[in-house]
Amino acid sequence: MHREPLLKLLESFLCVRPSDRERVERVRRFVLDQPDCFERGCVPGHITASAWIVSPDRERFLLTRHRKLGRWLQLGGHADGDPDPLRVALREAREESGMREFEAVPPEGPGLPLDVDVHPIPAHGSEPAHLHYDLRFLLVAGPGQSLVCSAESDELRWFPRARASEVLEEASLRRLAERAGTLSE
Repeated sequence: MHREPLLKLLESFLCVRPSDRERVERVRRFVLDQPDCFERGCVPGHITASAWIVSPDRERFLLTRHRKLGRWLQLGGHADGDPDPLRVALREAREESGMREFEAVPPEGPGLPLDVDVHPIPAHGSEPAHLHYDLRFLLVAGPGQSLVCSAESDELRWFPRARASEVLEEASLRRLAERAGTLSE
């Protein structure tokens, strides 16, 4: 079963983050109920993966001004059939930032995400409203790389840690930044 590794990953994550049980259980139930959960055509929603990218000195974090949603967000996207969320997060980070070198830093344990989230995506064009079941990973960018904005973004920008609470509007992004050590409250 191609979903089994993700289910095991969620189980391992829950051992480290028992306070996330409600969100993890939502994702787990979705994965069990939807054999095509890794496909963007899965109508109720689909698995996505994203990357909280920090600079080599960890003093800055990278956000994209998402073209469709018009908000500053972490980089990430659809699994498109790939059942490995870390591989998806790395692929999306490369595609959306133009950078090639990243180190996956698993503060929760080897191969584990930093956070798990479920969030609504509004209807856009012929695409109906749906949910993203997002696994979020911490990536450290390799030094000296230039940014190249993709067609999905209006802008890419490094923000200093000091501006995190000002820039991050959504509670789930503040939680992600806090777990990455970017935001201290």
